Amino acid sequence: MVDSASSPLVVGIGGTIGGVSSTERALRIALDAAEREGFRTRMFGGADMARLPLYDPRATQRTADEEAFVDAVRQASAVIIASPGYHGSISGVVKNALDLLEETARDARPYLADMPVGLIATAYGWQATGSTIAALRSIVHALRGWPTPFAAAINTQVTKFDAEGGASDPAVVEQLGLIGRQVARFAPLAAGEAVGM
Repeated sequence: MVDSASSPLVVGIGGTIGGVSSTERALRIALDAAEREGFRTRMFGGADMARLPLYDPRATQRTADEEAFVDAVRQASAVIIASPGYHGSISGVVKNALDLLEETARDARPYLADMPVGLIATAYGWQATGSTIAALRSIVHALRGWPTPFAAAINTQVTKFDAEGGASDPAVVEQLGLIGRQVARFAPLAAGEAVGM
């Protein structure tokens, strides 16, 4: 068990509305890999993102769910974002959650500045995985984050996930583990300090 008081945090953002999805299961595998590197993790899956109202930049108050999400990202040393490919890009619920990070615009560390960000795209076919990864990279750059060198593009027509935290293709499990290990490896570099692992 990772010591939550002293370990750096990796926040996972991803999933779909309507139950645990392949996207959410893929994200969990990546977060588990970061935990094995000594990081604590917090996941905001589809059910969490469904509770976030549509982002209104003029709102004078935020819901408890919005505040919890923004506070977690503020505390994070790294982030992993997983999105299904919807019509060639990321899903609306993932985009809405990322839009909420505008709340950090005036922070000492705004948005995802200087944070390593792992990326995962799932889609029922290969074409949407590529365009979804490209969209995620563009968004992370706009939020001043550092996409890690490897991103996982998963064709769910080919790869099936199970409730026990595995997948039908061991290579996909290894790719997701690599994302978790990369954000864990690069987080201390972004912070300018060594983290004991």
